[in-house]
Amino acid sequence: MKKINLNNEVDTKKLAQDIANFTQAGDIYLLTGDLGAGKTTFTKGFALGLGIEQMIKSPTYTLIREYDTGRLPLYHMDVYRLTDGASDLGLDEYLEGDGVCIIEWGHLIKEDILTPYIEMFLDKTGESERQFSMKANSPLAAEKLTALTTHLQQLGWAI
Repeated sequence: MKKINLNNEVDTKKLAQDIANFTQAGDIYLLTGDLGAGKTTFTKGFALGLGIEQMIKSPTYTLIREYDTGRLPLYHMDVYRLTDGASDLGLDEYLEGDGVCIIEWGHLIKEDILTPYIEMFLDKTGESERQFSMKANSPLAAEKLTALTTHLQQLGWAI
């Protein structure tokens, strides 16, 4: 698993922006981490990388927030409070749509996602420090992850 050490929120947002700059329509990212690990902070940086300047709020109670003012639509989901799985949410229209999906707490519905995705982990290693890592769920996602890793290394990220 590829790992990156992040020293603060600025690093988290910058990494997310760099990933967003690489992102293409149809990409799916699951964000996994404890409460307060920085999942929404990451998404804010990701949105900036797509050119979305409106305020990004956690969709904890609404489940899905759509942002369509950037170079790609962003579908920001938070499935923490979902109790019956994802089958009734109509996720397919988002997962197979023309935008990019970021799913906070995505590990809770992984078995319902049949399309390739990259799972991203934010682990607390200190008060503001985090360790970021990624893994792919399929051969196609693994190809994307390899290309993403190369992109991040070219930008100076130590992986």
